[in-house]
Amino acid sequence: MAKSKRIVVPACKEMLNQMKYEVATELGLCSASTSSEFDTEFAGDLGSQAPTSGYGSIHWSSLATRQAGSVGGEITKRLIAKAEQSMLGL
Repeated sequence: MAKSKRIVVPACKEMLNQMKYEVATELGLCSASTSSEFDTEFAGDLGSQAPTSGYGSIHWSSLATRQAGSVGGEITKRLIAKAEQSMLGL
């Protein structure tokens, strides 16, 4: 099956991008520039520019495959947990 870079829900792109930087900060891959570093629940498509709200810059091309995979894996875990909670009505 061919991979598709099509975003299924375009309205979620910014939230997913923010989640990417939140997870990267938690994993120590980029630094937070403000004290409100974990104000959001979602964020992440891999990109090359950091959001302006609270996160330091990170060059995604400089990360090892294992590091980038850790970010993606953590995002997937969080999205699955959120979907499960939603399905259970929590």
